[in-house]
Amino acid sequence: MKALVLEEKLRLSLREIELPLNMGPRDARIRIGRVGICGSDVHYYKHGRIGPFVVNAPMVLGHEAAGVVIAVGDEVRNLMPGDRVCMEPGIPDMYSRASREGHYNLDPAMRFWATPPIHGCLTGEVVHPAAFTFKLPDCVSLAEGAMVEPFAVGMHAATKAQIKPGATAVVIGAGPIGIMVALSALAAGAGLVVVSDLSAEKLAIAGQYPGIHPFDIRGGSLVARVAELTAGWGADVIFEASGSPCAFENIFELLAPAGTLVLVGMPPGAVSFDVVAAQAKEARIETIFRYANVYSKAVALLASGKVDLKPLVSASFPFEQSIAAFERAAEGRPADIKLQIVVEESAA
Repeated sequence: MKALVLEEKLRLSLREIELPLNMGPRDARIRIGRVGICGSDVHYYKHGRIGPFVVNAPMVLGHEAAGVVIAVGDEVRNLMPGDRVCMEPGIPDMYSRASREGHYNLDPAMRFWATPPIHGCLTGEVVHPAAFTFKLPDCVSLAEGAMVEPFAVGMHAATKAQIKPGATAVVIGAGPIGIMVALSALAAGAGLVVVSDLSAEKLAIAGQYPGIHPFDIRGGSLVARVAELTAGWGADVIFEASGSPCAFENIFELLAPAGTLVLVGMPPGAVSFDVVAAQAKEARIETIFRYANVYSKAVALLASGKVDLKPLVSASFPFEQSIAAFERAAEGRPADIKLQIVVEESAA
């Protein structure tokens, strides 16, 4: 089957490759319609590895996908051929201790699309467990369906934050995940979300959403701005979504007493922060790794119209231009939030 293959660092090809398509009784076969390009895909393309995950053999990229069901296993009851769906890309061992305790995203045996050595979904068809395949309502397009995966990260972060109605939140970083976190915080009940970055283009995109207050850190002090907006109290929740070590230098000055810090971004190495400053405010610190148990809620929010992800799709490329799409993603254009690849036009 034709697929976009990362042969090695900085070398992509669009070619035929043998992929596993055996379908079990609880699986669905899906014709891929749309696939989003994630920062991790680009990182594998540019560097050939992320931490301990190393591309040692050709690997199909892509894990943010939506498509159309073309066949289901004998025991599948929640799907049928013709259903438009999005897929949660991680497949855990459902009998593992992590899964049994409700933390399947932390299962050491997780098989996650486009994480070496597991192939991704930038190809014509995939077979996926029906339990991790979610039907899209008619009002949600496949382009939006392919955005559910990054949105799920934001949903998981907002869930871990335990946001209360009317809370003030700060999101550090206006990249794709930062904006997803901000939208999730608003959907969870935050009354005001400040999003900070040094990219005017990304801040302008974030700022088009009601409730989001963009702040360019090149033009002033984020601490002072948050103090101004909260009468000196600080933000109830801080989401660190940039992964920049610099963000930790004064992060607790942003936080209200008894507030919550959620670590979303992944720094390139170890970082230090002021433990006493955290203790003095009895800060609660949460972390996230991917997501768990939020996909159906994310789809429901899109269907309700309370969250609109369509403005975040910056450009779409036909499957034949997949390599060009990745080259553009690797450029990191400031106004690009999410690039998508249309694998099958009739499905999309």
